[in-house]
Amino acid sequence: MRFRLVLTSEAQAALIQLADSDPKKHKKVLKTLGLMETNLRHPGLMTHKYDSLRGPRAEEVFEAYAENRTPGAYRVFWFYGPESAQITIWQSLLILNPCMEMQTS
Repeated sequence: MRFRLVLTSEAQAALIQLADSDPKKHKKVLKTLGLMETNLRHPGLMTHKYDSLRGPRAEEVFEAYAENRTPGAYRVFWFYGPESAQITIWQSLLILNPCMEMQTS
C-alpha cells in the first residue's frame, strides 16, 4: 500500500537543518522517507511500534531506521493519519545518541 507522507513543522525544520549540517545523513533520511511511502515493511526500515511515545492525539507512534549500527543513528518517528493512507512524520527526525536518550536535532 502506498502512503502519503505529511511532515509536521518540527519535522520539516529538522530536515532542513539536517540538509545544511550533514548532507550524507540527509540523503539517508530522504531514502528512508521514500521507502516509507511505498513499502513500510521494507526490511531496511526495521519499522516497529515505539511504546514510550504517543502522538498528539494519543496515536500509536512507530519508528523506522534511517541508519543502523552507528552511534547517533537517525530514526524517523511517525504515526498513521490523520487521513487514511497517510503517515505523519512527527516531531522528528529525532536522533538517538549512544546513551539512547532522545533529543531533537
